[in-house]
Amino acid sequence: MSEEEKSESGSPVFRHEAKDEGFVPAHGEDVNIEAISDHIEKHIGPIESVFHEIVSHLVHIDVHWVKASKERPYHAFITSGMSDLPMHVPEGLEDQAFAEVMILLPEDWGIDGEIGKSMDEVFKDEANYWPIGWLKTIARFPHEYETYMGWGHTIPNGEEAEAFGTNTELGCMLLLPCLDLEPEFFELKISEEKTIRFYALYPIYKEEMEFKLKKGTEALLDKFDKYQVSSVLDIKRVNTCKKKGFLGLW
Repeated sequence: MSEEEKSESGSPVFRHEAKDEGFVPAHGEDVNIEAISDHIEKHIGPIESVFHEIVSHLVHIDVHWVKASKERPYHAFITSGMSDLPMHVPEGLEDQAFAEVMILLPEDWGIDGEIGKSMDEVFKDEANYWPIGWLKTIARFPHEYETYMGWGHTIPNGEEAEAFGTNTELGCMLLLPCLDLEPEFFELKISEEKTIRFYALYPIYKEEMEFKLKKGTEALLDKFDKYQVSSVLDIKRVNTCKKKGFLGLW
């Protein structure tokens, strides 16, 4: 991982290589699951089900499902386990070492959701599963690559930010607080030494990632405001940074 490379906006660009240690069993798994569950139910809604990993590498990642309701017309999926270990944060950011991630899916998403089913059964179709697959991938990512993630970080699907699935052209994840939830949900204080931050995954287009790297996260958020981009995944939403004109300008 190189800490010298910078984007045009001045943000650091990290290129990661996984540690070649093979499978490493999770340690300290589920140490915060009860506190996280209570936090979710207090600020989002009752947990319909928790999808548990059978075998876990480095950290044990469970996924909590809050089913769509009349009050909140979207499904919320939130991890627990990512915060069982601290991330490898730079000096001065020690208070940001613990995190969990989440994603909001529309109420008509293809979820075959009966309590007691495995995640494989709930998401039989890969086109429906990829947001959850990426949720688990990113929850393990900072531990596998000895790095950290936080506000405004982007993780592309490969060097070319290839489409996540056959049903969308979105190909990169942007981490932000979930703007559809109250700020009280963003942090959970476990102890004086440990506060967990919750980041939502915003799937974005390759052009939006490139724009963010050039102009910065705030400039991209201005685009989101202009086009009313929601925290809830819309696989066919407008590309806010689609290049226009024969010069390919934004």
